[in-house]
Amino acid sequence: MSIHRNRKMSHNYNDLPFGVVAVQRLARTCCPQLRCNKLTIFKVSTFLLTYLAYTCYHMTRKPISVVKSVLHVNCSSNIVHNSSSNDCGYAPFDDANAPTLFAVLDSAFLFSYAGAMFMSGFVAERVSLRYFLAFGMIISGVCSYLFGIAKTWNIHSMSYFVYVQACAGIAQTTGWPGVVTLIGRWFGKAKRGLVFGIWNSHTSIGNILGTLIAAQYVETDWALSFMIPGIIIAFSGFVMFLFVVDSPEMVGTLAGLERGAVNESDVEDNERLVDRTSERTPILDRSHPQLNSVQRPIGLIDALHIPGVLEFSLCLFFSKLVSYTFLYWLPLYIQSSSTLGPTLSADLSVLFDVGGIFGAIVAGLISDLTGMSATTCTVMLFLAAPVLLLYQQFGNVSVFMSIFLLVNAGFLVNGPYALITTSVSAELGQHSSLEGNARALATVTAIIDGTGSIGAAVGPLMAGMIASRGWQNVFYMLIISDILATLFLVRLVRKEYHKFRRSTRTRVE
Repeated sequence: MSIHRNRKMSHNYNDLPFGVVAVQRLARTCCPQLRCNKLTIFKVSTFLLTYLAYTCYHMTRKPISVVKSVLHVNCSSNIVHNSSSNDCGYAPFDDANAPTLFAVLDSAFLFSYAGAMFMSGFVAERVSLRYFLAFGMIISGVCSYLFGIAKTWNIHSMSYFVYVQACAGIAQTTGWPGVVTLIGRWFGKAKRGLVFGIWNSHTSIGNILGTLIAAQYVETDWALSFMIPGIIIAFSGFVMFLFVVDSPEMVGTLAGLERGAVNESDVEDNERLVDRTSERTPILDRSHPQLNSVQRPIGLIDALHIPGVLEFSLCLFFSKLVSYTFLYWLPLYIQSSSTLGPTLSADLSVLFDVGGIFGAIVAGLISDLTGMSATTCTVMLFLAAPVLLLYQQFGNVSVFMSIFLLVNAGFLVNGPYALITTSVSAELGQHSSLEGNARALATVTAIIDGTGSIGAAVGPLMAGMIASRGWQNVFYMLIISDILATLFLVRLVRKEYHKFRRSTRTRVE
């Protein structure tokens, strides 16, 4: 009796979304003869919905970097930015201490994001991802709206802004574990790098949209720079609630079986990558097959024992430090190092994200063709260091030079960042040592992205403290971080190289 009750409760909790049920009924009524491939339809819908979701998440993160230029302005400037009656900006950011206050705002968001990310992965494995994402997106929208409405309500309390940013950071942690887990459940390993590379362009598209929307209102009414993205993400969260399907098994497709087949092949692919004893040691205890059959979520320590998780996590710490420093400070740097105004500086900064779109796709494609994810990341990060130095030295020489170097910097910085947070995380989350347990995916994703998010919090904070001593020092910090990111992958690169040599020798023989 209790078993029946548990199944019934589980079924009610994981029922089909209302929007999917409505579309199915409408199709049966209007087009009863229509026959479609159910798996393809749900794969495409999952791809598009998760793309929309994370585009919105990043769209709401970007306005603060654009609005900084009017929250604090040069008091000697003759331009009035409609921020307040004070030409120096909007209190409490209207004094010489503004860079420090901006760094505190960035840190409030990013440190709360990094800290909550580890818990978010555990929660995502244990609840319906439809509810998880919908709730997170709506709360993120509310937080973005509250930041903007501070101007309308004439709020000047620093504590208010810090609290809103911290709440936004916690709410945003629902995004990455949720969307990566959904994609990992619905898509197999075939061409995973390319699929994830294309899919991960949502990060750059979200940054671009957030920048353009914020730039549209930054010099007239900066409150709308936050309020409009907030409304968009909240509405998109409702769309997710109506249409997201948690897993292929809920609609009776075979994607789950395909995923299982993929995991079996991982054993052969990865046996040569790490030591056999550690590779073939199961994360789950073989002595309890009944636990394995229901795919219980794994713990933090178990996830860290998966080969490659620790190295890629530490690499992402430094690569995300670089990426997020650009995310939060690039428009202000362009304005301070050139004669461009806030709007044009924001528009020019989107080129970094344009380069990131192509970098993510190319990195994923190379990873698919070579099977050498660590080597791909290492080469791109190594090349990023001199490009960052060139941008700092020559980026303000001309608009053309600035565009060329920004696109290349975005290509080389965001390519490895995208590859690690998507394809690599999904592959490690379905590693052969997990013996087919797909419920580790959100936990592994949260560990990798959570570690990277600590770096994302540290970068803008350090930039805010260092910028007052000269922007060149900020770039030196970014270059050193890039080099450190490559060093953490050296062991994996060496193993990939030995695996490549063995496979080449086998083909020759």
